[in-house]
Amino acid sequence: MTDKTPSPVPDAPQAGPAPDAPADRPEADAPAGRPVVQVSPGVYKRLTTGLGGFTMAMGACLLLVLAIYVVTPGSDEEVLPTVDYSSQLWAMRNDAPYTVHAPEGLPATWRPNSSRVNGLDADGKDPVAWHLGFVTPAGEYAALEQSNEKASQYVPRMANSSRPVGTQQVNGATWTKYHRKDKKANSLARTLPDGVSLVVTGTASYAELAVLAGSLKEQAKNGGPTPVATATPTS
Repeated sequence: MTDKTPSPVPDAPQAGPAPDAPADRPEADAPAGRPVVQVSPGVYKRLTTGLGGFTMAMGACLLLVLAIYVVTPGSDEEVLPTVDYSSQLWAMRNDAPYTVHAPEGLPATWRPNSSRVNGLDADGKDPVAWHLGFVTPAGEYAALEQSNEKASQYVPRMANSSRPVGTQQVNGATWTKYHRKDKKANSLARTLPDGVSLVVTGTASYAELAVLAGSLKEQAKNGGPTPVATATPTS
């Protein structure tokens, strides 16, 4: 009889671990002296891809921005320029069709920050005006406005009001007071015998405006040195 006993089937090879599985990476690959933290393939994938990786990157960026914000100095104070108005003063005292007034002896805490001349190049066809602005010791704004424009038009425009609220004596001269509540503007105005108007105006108090008004002096034409056009310290 023929032997029909089936031949034994060879054993199938057993499956070994995946060589690239993050959980089975050899500890020899870790830097010396550092503990090895083993995670499952699913956790490793979540940490390095998708929403988990994006969240970690954004968190690192936010921490960096916060660190820069903390160490960077900041200030909410507006920095205004300081100007030298010597050239405008020289032009006005020599070319204006009237005797110009300019501040003399203001303390150094009065900082000039703007100066504009209008009308000098109009050959007398237009009024000549000079604007000179200051930052006051109290941190407010005060400006000298002067012009030979018709006073009934010029003064209300510079004072932001046509309604006087009283008068104030400054060095023996009478100045008319104006106030514009919605613009927080105070003004002192005076029209000279030759028709030139002087207006000191701004957010400064009447007391500070009186200091500026009291410093105004007539400027001689075509002679003598130009007065110092910056604030000077007091003794």
